[in-house]
Amino acid sequence: MEIPAFDADRPPRADLLADCVHCGFCLTTCPTYVLWGAEADSPRGRIHLMDQGAGGEPLSPSMVEHFDRCLGCMACVTACPSGVRYDTLIEDTRAQVERRHPRSARERALRAAIFALFPYPRRLRLLRGPLWAYQASGLAALLARSGLRERLGPTLATLESLTPRLRRVPPPPRRVPARGSRRAVVAMITGCVQSAFFPQVNAATVRVLAAEGCDVIIPPAQGCCGALSTHNGRRDEARRFARAIIDAFQPLDVDAIVINAAGCGSTLKEYGELLAGDPAYAQRAAALAGKVRDLSELLAELGPVAPRHPLPVSMAYHDACHLAHAQGVRAQPRALLAGIPGLELREIADPEICCGSAGVWNLLHPEPAAELGDRKAAGVLATGADLLVTANPGCLMQVAAAARRRGVPLACAHTAQVLDASIRGLPAETLTELPVSPTAG
Repeated sequence: MEIPAFDADRPPRADLLADCVHCGFCLTTCPTYVLWGAEADSPRGRIHLMDQGAGGEPLSPSMVEHFDRCLGCMACVTACPSGVRYDTLIEDTRAQVERRHPRSARERALRAAIFALFPYPRRLRLLRGPLWAYQASGLAALLARSGLRERLGPTLATLESLTPRLRRVPPPPRRVPARGSRRAVVAMITGCVQSAFFPQVNAATVRVLAAEGCDVIIPPAQGCCGALSTHNGRRDEARRFARAIIDAFQPLDVDAIVINAAGCGSTLKEYGELLAGDPAYAQRAAALAGKVRDLSELLAELGPVAPRHPLPVSMAYHDACHLAHAQGVRAQPRALLAGIPGLELREIADPEICCGSAGVWNLLHPEPAAELGDRKAAGVLATGADLLVTANPGCLMQVAAAARRRGVPLACAHTAQVLDASIRGLPAETLTELPVSPTAG
């Protein structure tokens, strides 16, 4: 007797599945459908597979493959005229797959390694020393020139190519006072990849918040928010991370909790749903989620008070998927950037198509991720802009790596760094000067 695909623990809901009328508006926004043109690799195709599973069909390897291929970018949620909650459906389905599908030894080993490292800021920071030595030694450039990097295997080669040039930036203090009149007290989540590989973004974020009249509190005992675990169906793990964040942040008397990484922000705002069944944390989770703001959201709500100095530079703004589609934050970062004198903002073609980073999707699916990265890099370079600006560390690494593959190194910055440069009156070259790439040939 065949075992049905889903058990009774939060299977994809029949009423949400029924909302899909298979109109096809999602097709042109879905990165995997754009790549392959296969119905089963589109949102409506995956919903059809979920419906089959809900009807008693077994969880076949083919079915799992199509669920695994979804980037979780949520562009289809934005495009859908019927309001289908594909985000809820795919997360519930992935949790079922994680519990019920027996993966190969290689898949288990790869996923175990990824989730033993990336959700742990301290472990990531321990890698900085060896990685810095590796970059400084010239081995990265040698591997790139020799072609040996590609022989490491797709996942290792992707990981090596994504690693940004590391910078030594002092960790921020636990509390930074507002400059001038205090307008708000905020707590800041420093993130995992952000704090380990982009500490300069966190430093810029703190300076911008202080300049705009915010006291900034940075709890030292904070860990992962659970975003990677949530988006990959590892719900129990995600809940453990969420409880720890709540314990660290909820006792603080703050007006808002600020995050500068798009994927983390979308998960933090959904803590109420993630911990809805936990009697000890449900109410606290919902209260914390209600205070979470992306950096651009908070700054737009407060309105600017710090003077902006001219920054004569052209910028291509890339919508991070979990900021634009999952959180609906599109206008705020553009308005903040447009408020800088001398700055020219340029839009990228096909902005709804994901760059292929998608958390750890580019490590689990390196070849199609590279195709999407190449597509996005081509769109950015076609604008002729001096600089790529976005609000997620994964996007910065993904598009920069794709541009290097094309032989055109690309200057990249987070929105916070651009605002910081303008407020401090720094020259545009501080953003557009290309660092020596660790993989430059």
